[in-house]
Amino acid sequence: MEKLFSHPSSLRDVVTHYCPGCGHGIVHRLIAEVVDELEIREKVVAIAPVGCAVIAYDYWDFDCAEAAHGRAMAVATGIKRVRPETVVFTYQGDGDLAAIGTSETIHAANRGENITGIFVNNAVYGMTGGQMAPTTLIGQKTATTPHGREINLPGMHGYPLKISEMLAQLAAVRYVERVALFSPPEVNKAKKAIRLAFQNQIDNLGFSLIEVLSPCPTYWGMPPKKALDWTREVMAKEFTLGRIK
Repeated sequence: MEKLFSHPSSLRDVVTHYCPGCGHGIVHRLIAEVVDELEIREKVVAIAPVGCAVIAYDYWDFDCAEAAHGRAMAVATGIKRVRPETVVFTYQGDGDLAAIGTSETIHAANRGENITGIFVNNAVYGMTGGQMAPTTLIGQKTATTPHGREINLPGMHGYPLKISEMLAQLAAVRYVERVALFSPPEVNKAKKAIRLAFQNQIDNLGFSLIEVLSPCPTYWGMPPKKALDWTREVMAKEFTLGRIK
């Protein structure tokens, strides 16, 4: 009998530390599946910075390096330039890639570095207590916006930062797509996007970024099922899904 579903070789058989309903575990598996299918396990390098995914190297069974908070793109650039035969990707949350790491992200993309960014957007700081992130939605309540993100008061919080749309304006960027995890069809789309981003790098086509809308039930203050619904009904309206470039 043909086996249609199995545990990816590139994913360790261990229990993760993620909260119930968190999307990180799904994205971890998708990446592992793509690495296996492309047969790049022996030459892939992941960069995990500070954030919920800081110990992703405990779950992937391939080479990983840890970067200081926000510096993943810089570390990925260095590894790729020294060892151009490697397939290098960063795995970053919104507090990392779109806040403290904004400069590294923009300049790596603007240079057209032949690397891949996997950007997990859950609209909140997940590791440090649920504070407002650059991607927090208008009106969304967090530990530092207990009454919701304000935009109608001068000098307050501003609008959610749409980093994918920003990077898509840069001439050297090859591919940008936003995907989500709220249903099996969307998960399948996410895997296809991740695979294309890796293939672009293998083909030396330049910088790719995949933004993944991911639920955070713990700091959204809702059960996992409701968090998936909120991702679809609220978050995906602010952060439009699909290929941006």
